[in-house]
Amino acid sequence: MRNFTYHNPTKIVFGKGSIAKLAELVPQDQTTLLTYGGGSIKRNGVYDQVMAALGERKVLSFGGIEPNPCYETLMQAVALARAEGAGFLLAVGGGSVLDGTKFIAAAVKYEGADPWDILATHAPISGALPLASVLTLPATGSEMNSGAVISRASTREKFAFGSRYTFPVFSILDPETTFSLPDRQVANGIVDAFIHVSEQYMTYDVNAPLQARQAEAVFMTLIEQAPLVQAGPHSYEVRANLMWCATQALNGVISCGVPEDWATHEIGHELTALFGLDHGQTLAIVHPALWRHELSRKLARLAQFGRRVWGIQGLSDAQTAEQAIAQTEAFFQSVGVPTRLSQYGIALADCAPIVERFRRRGTKLGEHGSIDAEAVGEILAMCV
Repeated sequence: MRNFTYHNPTKIVFGKGSIAKLAELVPQDQTTLLTYGGGSIKRNGVYDQVMAALGERKVLSFGGIEPNPCYETLMQAVALARAEGAGFLLAVGGGSVLDGTKFIAAAVKYEGADPWDILATHAPISGALPLASVLTLPATGSEMNSGAVISRASTREKFAFGSRYTFPVFSILDPETTFSLPDRQVANGIVDAFIHVSEQYMTYDVNAPLQARQAEAVFMTLIEQAPLVQAGPHSYEVRANLMWCATQALNGVISCGVPEDWATHEIGHELTALFGLDHGQTLAIVHPALWRHELSRKLARLAQFGRRVWGIQGLSDAQTAEQAIAQTEAFFQSVGVPTRLSQYGIALADCAPIVERFRRRGTKLGEHGSIDAEAVGEILAMCV
């Protein structure tokens, strides 16, 4: 196991009725900027619950944060927060609203000339406004980590950032807020959580059996719960299990002391930036292809995954790995997420700008740094 330092300051308040806890958790002496997305929280009653809990506090509202939060939109919120002296941010929504709010928190305090540098050049962050969340869509794990991914419409780019200053102070997780989610968002969330786990697990062994089994537990729970949520979309217990899986998938616990591989996400971000696909959709497309491309490097862990998670027995490592990839791809399809570019009308030739971007950046992806621009092109060819 590698050396590591683990610190996660986010308080989680979990369960039905927990939105009322905002009355105790949100500071009363600060102007709060409430951020949200397309307005579903006003239709499903979450907004009313939040406002009732906030009581007489001074609250500003900023809606319209996109499913892939857009820099141009977020900078409007930054201007509002600065003009009104907001001292606390409350994100109410899914991972995109949370990610966008983390950027707002950092950009308000950023002293450089252009806040885009936080994303494009990883300019250092020396502080951020305190933020918290009421989660309504389990998927990204953003409610218990410091990371965020932001898009810029004008350049069709999508970059990630993170800082010790952008952990939520607290996050409220009430599974009942997820009952009204569209099937597409639920499916994307399951895929997103699954692949978050995989990016921290599907590398190579460093004798960290606890982290491996923790990751496998999340895999198996997602596989178990996915058909149950389709059969009973208003089951509180199923929604609770999916919500906690998504949080555990990316709160830093399973990555302690182990190598990671975020190549699927890096390639997927480009598919979103160029073609507007949902984040979960891009991951479902890229991940099986990347596994097939990297089969020799990931063979031992893929075989372990096949035997422990999918229960494949009596086959060689290579056969087990191939079957595990096939079953994982079938799982993504079973929850309603296609796994091929062609299913979205995207041809391989359309992806040429992605390969060129990686070539221009000189990016080397994967746990071994072995996936260069040429390899990205080969992986995309396997996605068609």
